[in-house]
Amino acid sequence: MFHKTCGRKGRSARVIGMAMAVSVTLSGCSTIEDWFTDDEKLEIRRLKPIDAKFQPTISWEREIGNGVDRYFSRLRPVYAYNKLYAAERHGNVVAMEPETGKVLWEKNFATFSNEGMLSPVTRLWQDGETARIGGIAVADRHVFIGTENGYIAALDAENGELVWEASIPGEILAAPAADEGILVVNTGAGSLFGFNTRTGEQVWRHEGDTPPLTLRGISGPVASNGGAIIGTPTGKIQVNLIDSGVLAWETAIAKPTGATELERIVDIDTTPVLFGGTIYTVSFNGTLAAVELRSGRVIWKREYASFRNLNIDGNRIFVVDNNSNVYALDRRNGVELWSQSSLKQRSLTAATPIGDHVVVGDNWGFLHWIEQETGQVVARLDVGGDDDDDSIYVEPIKVDGRIVAVTRSGVIASVSMPQ
Repeated sequence: MFHKTCGRKGRSARVIGMAMAVSVTLSGCSTIEDWFTDDEKLEIRRLKPIDAKFQPTISWEREIGNGVDRYFSRLRPVYAYNKLYAAERHGNVVAMEPETGKVLWEKNFATFSNEGMLSPVTRLWQDGETARIGGIAVADRHVFIGTENGYIAALDAENGELVWEASIPGEILAAPAADEGILVVNTGAGSLFGFNTRTGEQVWRHEGDTPPLTLRGISGPVASNGGAIIGTPTGKIQVNLIDSGVLAWETAIAKPTGATELERIVDIDTTPVLFGGTIYTVSFNGTLAAVELRSGRVIWKREYASFRNLNIDGNRIFVVDNNSNVYALDRRNGVELWSQSSLKQRSLTAATPIGDHVVVGDNWGFLHWIEQETGQVVARLDVGGDDDDDSIYVEPIKVDGRIVAVTRSGVIASVSMPQ
């Protein structure tokens, strides 16, 4: 029902599973095969021919562990301090050289049954109990990870040494954010935390509301301009003062409607985008909005439904909706500029702007380049290699003119384009 898939054979004969892109908490497991007939599945998987304008190539690939397997995850590499940082769900965290993929340092947070969760053991092999890493961020010369077990660790960004660790109640399913020496962590339990980035001291805690039924996912916080900005499971944009956690304002973006709890889901599970004093966000049930940062006033609203992150380049905002339709809108007024539906139902990632294009990954390991001006698909690349089922589950990142994508099986690929 909510884009969940279970199990398939992975690259190099490894058995992996596709995670749900989003699911309702406590829902049962269903498969993509359950939703579509054989003919529908074949039609979705069959790519329409394109008039390719260039051919991207893979510069390097590296496996960093077992990836995220079949679980819901938004683990995305981070580029900072001239290094590429990445993590996989089981517990491996690495720093890599962006040009070659060479591993500069790595640390494993997998644990063993006779050792406490607050004392991760660094191992050089994949073993033990999974750390269930849910988010990674880099700021203030530290690498921060958070896990579904409520564990937070800060590593030295240069050498990977553990600087501090902490534990909080609630799952961490999104990357933390940091500004002004405060690390902001959002949890699935509805609590927002602030920690000193250098010492790990908990500075504040803010309790939020959580409805009876929510999507399995949370909004990643944005820390900027003295505030911590998040979307909530109740369909609101919320801003807390970053030094104290005090609520500055909150604005309802989406309102629950319908007779059942399922119909009334209004989660904002995307990371808000702050651009030029305006916050942009989208809800699962169908509201895309621009909100004034200083006051919380809604500038405009449009009807688009998504659990994927928004991205902005210039005056264009890019939306990938719940059905994998891609849209470009004018960020100033919400007017739709174009739509692209040829990749519908392929479980696309969010759209990453690079140059004159945006790039999306899909359920079968392909990257697709879409022209920003026209909305036409003009290039594609199979990153799944010999396994065309190895999906790209989270949006690629831009690194020095290249695209870096990560697959469910833990393969990180750096992709270059002709100049």
